[in-house]
Amino acid sequence: MSDAVSIIAAKRDGHELTPNQIDWVVDAFTKGVVADEQMSSLAMAILWRGMTRSELGRWTAAMIASGTRKDFSSLPRPTVDKHSTGGVGDKITLPLAPLVAACGAAVPQLSGRGLGHTGGTLDKLESIKGWRADLSADEMYSILADPAVGAVVCAAGADLAPADKRLYALRDVTGTVESIPLIASSIMSKKIAEGTGALVLDVKVGAGAFMKNIADARELAAAMVDLGTDAGVRTVALLTSMDSPLGLTAGNALEVEESLEVLAGGGPADIVELTVTLARTMLAAAGIESVDPADRLADGSAMDRWKSMIAAQGGDPNAPLPAAKETQIITAERGGTISSLDAMGVGVAAWRLGAGRERQGEPVQAGAGVRLHAKPGDHVSAGQRLATLYTDTPEKFEYATEAISGAWTIGDADFEASPIVLERIGG
Repeated sequence: MSDAVSIIAAKRDGHELTPNQIDWVVDAFTKGVVADEQMSSLAMAILWRGMTRSELGRWTAAMIASGTRKDFSSLPRPTVDKHSTGGVGDKITLPLAPLVAACGAAVPQLSGRGLGHTGGTLDKLESIKGWRADLSADEMYSILADPAVGAVVCAAGADLAPADKRLYALRDVTGTVESIPLIASSIMSKKIAEGTGALVLDVKVGAGAFMKNIADARELAAAMVDLGTDAGVRTVALLTSMDSPLGLTAGNALEVEESLEVLAGGGPADIVELTVTLARTMLAAAGIESVDPADRLADGSAMDRWKSMIAAQGGDPNAPLPAAKETQIITAERGGTISSLDAMGVGVAAWRLGAGRERQGEPVQAGAGVRLHAKPGDHVSAGQRLATLYTDTPEKFEYATEAISGAWTIGDADFEASPIVLERIGG
């Protein structure tokens, strides 16, 4: 017979938890037998002591077992998903899901809403008239099986790893968000329960990412790849740069607009590069080697899939996107070459303008955000536009300007661009 106090003490003292202890505490927490303060103590002990690979695997399995696991094995095409650890301007899921579907895979993409400076995929898509995030399991399966669609982006149901949902809320208010084992199990419990056959992880590293240095990003990526592999999901991780924002927009409707540019065969070079790289990695993981996703962007078939995907979830792909009522311009104080652009400053500004939320459940402004006019490597003159800020509530401009005004570093030295993809782990 297990009890919460002895399990907390065991981890506090550096002992490896047994499979029975892990199964019991996760199940008891889900049922309310283990109190929030007890699980908070255990989370802090895990933060300090870490977890072995076997502990982490069992913990993740217990999280999955707290709910239901989807099964898409009967679909007529292989399934593959992508998960990003989050960054500024990271709208990659929007063009990526229909692109990979256009290449012959099924993409069951369960996504979330934004909190703080990183935007949420569902918030972006909800700026499209009529589009809905909440789908039943039968609706998901039907859309994935439809030969004209094959991709779905929706919210995870309450039955998917409910233990993780409870623990996530505790971590956010107890200073244990940074625990790599708890991050890895949180992400992978939902992704494994989702039922995908293959998974590509986009682990962001840099100023605008949760992982600020490559060592931590590498540790997280390796832990997640191990969890996926051990669970029978073909898993690959790419470490990608998040020092500067991706693309030229941060917001909701603004990022949808930019994604449509990519699907139309244009768009910012960094968005196109990362989208195609992730698509190729996903297709390889799914066992599809005969199609180059760059061709599917060029011939318009990815855009066709986008329209079908949006319509299948109730959205009008031809409806105009919402636009903010008020704008404000940020200009350069001096001339020179931009050597860096702080992604965090841009993300916080977009959040303060109304594109994000401080607490779960708060509404967001569809049209709020930031449009960049100059990024690292660009030469600017004094007084030249660096960015346009958008919001429906102009009193937010001052607070947002504080975050973004010092984001650009302008000097006289030449600029050397760093690669977007830094490392690959697994696969």
